[in-house]
Amino acid sequence: MPQSVNPASLSAQTVLAAKIDFLAEDRLWIAERIQEVLESGQLTLGKYGAAFEERFAALCGTKHGIAVNSGTAALEILLRTLAIEGKEVLVPANTNYATVAAVVRAGGCPVLMDTDPGSLGTAPEEVERRITPHTVGVVVVHIGGIVSGRMREIQKLTERHGLWLVEDAAHAHGSSFGGVSAGAFGIAGAFSFYPTKVMTSAEGGMIVTNDERLAQEARIYRDQGKMSFTQNLHIRLGYNWRLSEPHAIIGLRHLERLPEMIRGRQRIAAIYDAALASWEALMPVKVPSQGVSNYYKYLVIPRHPCDRQALKATLRERFGVSLSGEVYEIPIHKQPIFERYASYALPVSEDLCRRHLCLPVFSGMTEAQAHQVIEALRATLS
Repeated sequence: MPQSVNPASLSAQTVLAAKIDFLAEDRLWIAERIQEVLESGQLTLGKYGAAFEERFAALCGTKHGIAVNSGTAALEILLRTLAIEGKEVLVPANTNYATVAAVVRAGGCPVLMDTDPGSLGTAPEEVERRITPHTVGVVVVHIGGIVSGRMREIQKLTERHGLWLVEDAAHAHGSSFGGVSAGAFGIAGAFSFYPTKVMTSAEGGMIVTNDERLAQEARIYRDQGKMSFTQNLHIRLGYNWRLSEPHAIIGLRHLERLPEMIRGRQRIAAIYDAALASWEALMPVKVPSQGVSNYYKYLVIPRHPCDRQALKATLRERFGVSLSGEVYEIPIHKQPIFERYASYALPVSEDLCRRHLCLPVFSGMTEAQAHQVIEALRATLS
């Protein structure tokens, strides 16, 4: 049960929505190695980038990791290697701009799927509903770090229809279901290391795959389509999607600390779970029984109508508690640039994007701060 906190005293404390955690020893380790690469002059595609790729692929249980300069780039490179030009690709309506933009930039046509209320991801029934003779593949998104308990069903469904499966695992570093890591269910996975993520390289992304051809093509695309780093012979319409050595060094250090950081987030999530188990106001989005979540977000759905912006303002101004940003505030078909891809209703996506909340959770967050969040919510929603 939550510790008793006097609501009148909460405003004297502050709970941030999120926080990047680099310990003093991390900063020293990173600085020493950046000095090394500055002295060497090899600032990109060097030994630290290669080590980052190898160790991140090992985390995911895949043969290959290809480091790039963003999660957005990871997705577009993947889709270019899969030759989607003029073809349909199924993507969730509850996702980030990058997921759909990558399809469009690679020449494909995004077909939007509605949201599964249980996971905020995609249900296999919705995948089946949207398949047409023009469909070549499916992109799933592990919202908030939760891998859907129905991933095996989606995997088998795509195999049955002869479709490839790509995972937008931007939220899911270290998450898994049934012993399979995020990024290893389909032909490939794409991760982001943007500063808000569970681990970061400041900016950056990673492709993971077991497919030899795809890995080789991805390496060509990320370096402006060149046949190799040492040959100025361009064989694909690539781009400068390389990850620098300083970024790889930062990523390597955070990757080393990832298990510890996830355990810290899981401790906070357990406090929230215990408090909300007997409280009707908020319903947590549950991690499946065979799943492991990194708790990039701790997602809850209010059971009753709630003015989200007013609630967030009250928590922040009266109690010093900042709720984390939504994932996502509005579904992708409500973004002006993508409105033309929504020729049918996507009611679950609209409803859940409008209503869900994300409770604060970050590496280094204390149990006292978690109890403060719960008490502030009780005082506000009572």
